[in-house]
Amino acid sequence: MRIILLLAVALAVICTAAAQGRLLDLPQIELCDNRPKQWKFGNHYYFFSWDQDGPDFKETNPKTGQVEGRKVDWLDARNFCRKRCMDAVGMESQAENDMIFDFIKRRNITYIWTSGRLCDFKGCSEREDLKPISVKGWFWSNTNTKMAPTNAVPPGWSYQPWSDKGHTGGPQPDNAEFDINQTSESCLGVLNNLYNDGIKWHDIACYHKKPFICEESDELIRYVEGLKRQQGQGQQGNRGQGNNGNGNQGARGHFGG
Repeated sequence: MRIILLLAVALAVICTAAAQGRLLDLPQIELCDNRPKQWKFGNHYYFFSWDQDGPDFKETNPKTGQVEGRKVDWLDARNFCRKRCMDAVGMESQAENDMIFDFIKRRNITYIWTSGRLCDFKGCSEREDLKPISVKGWFWSNTNTKMAPTNAVPPGWSYQPWSDKGHTGGPQPDNAEFDINQTSESCLGVLNNLYNDGIKWHDIACYHKKPFICEESDELIRYVEGLKRQQGQGQQGNRGQGNNGNGNQGARGHFGG
């Protein structure tokens, strides 16, 4: 059942991105080999986007002419990570969440994107196990892992990571922007005390621009390792045969979450 759930969610995310004219990026071997490894937690390395150099992470402020950290929307945040065999961070455990919250506190960061996403696209409304969507429809897209219902403390956690207040004054998620401009708050960011609520999870419209934290993706690392083996075998064989193109097509389908 869990495998069926993950495949269904992954396919839905692909269809949604394609309909918007934007797709998830595939890893790039050189960027993966040279991915930033700013700190390690458990078995994964992480990095904060504003601590890195290059056009993916820095931009020139047109008003001041100063180079500063780049803010991007939710999908761009994922793609800048994914090109490097990483993804926007997903906090599946309290220990990992505590680590991210502590980093935000120590650095006094206003907000970040995570990989958190609401399953509010095609195919989600028919899923009985996701109803109501606003409560049971959230998942970590970096691992295609369902989150606990939003109205309860996650199992094994000692606190509720969702904020108890936001734009409407009530608990998160509240989809507040939909009442303002009919844009759903379908992506998950971490805000630092913007509502006098401490460092907490908030649902946010995905077009807003923020910095982000990347986390290594076991799935994407395995994909690149396989790609390297395939290239090595090709070099040993007939160089004239070339690639049949199935690798990229399969990867787009497999890594849709």
